[in-house]
Amino acid sequence: MEETRRIAIGVLATYTGANIETIRYYERVGLLPAPARSSGGYRLYGTDHLKRLNFIRRARVLGFSLADVRKLLTLADQRRRPCAEVRAVAAAHLDDVKGKIADLKAMERVLADTIARCEAGSDSHCPMIDALYTNGDSGRRTAASSSARWRRSAR
Repeated sequence: MEETRRIAIGVLATYTGANIETIRYYERVGLLPAPARSSGGYRLYGTDHLKRLNFIRRARVLGFSLADVRKLLTLADQRRRPCAEVRAVAAAHLDDVKGKIADLKAMERVLADTIARCEAGSDSHCPMIDALYTNGDSGRRTAASSSARWRRSAR
């Protein structure tokens, strides 16, 4: 795409794989600058919009929050890109990802153990249903404790 060429939002969406409403949303929240408009009022995007939208989409694919994407874009827009600051944002995100992976591995173990305790399905007793009603070893809030908290708050 040439620097002076302008494209419509549908073409930008096709080039990047972004949804048209997502592009408009990124404009509204300030991640993507407002494009020029045609005489008929249609948005006309340039190469910088394409590059920026690709940046946003790649960051989102990597799981960065919109707040982190905003920080990264701000840093990318600076003449002297402070790599240490970018690294700090990325390192914090990596820590979050590692925490989510640990949570998923714990969920996998609990599910695998519970499924292994289930028999062929002919018995009326179901360990999976029982496990969903109890807290187990996860340390997370149970339905019973949530119900008790709800009853106390409703008083």
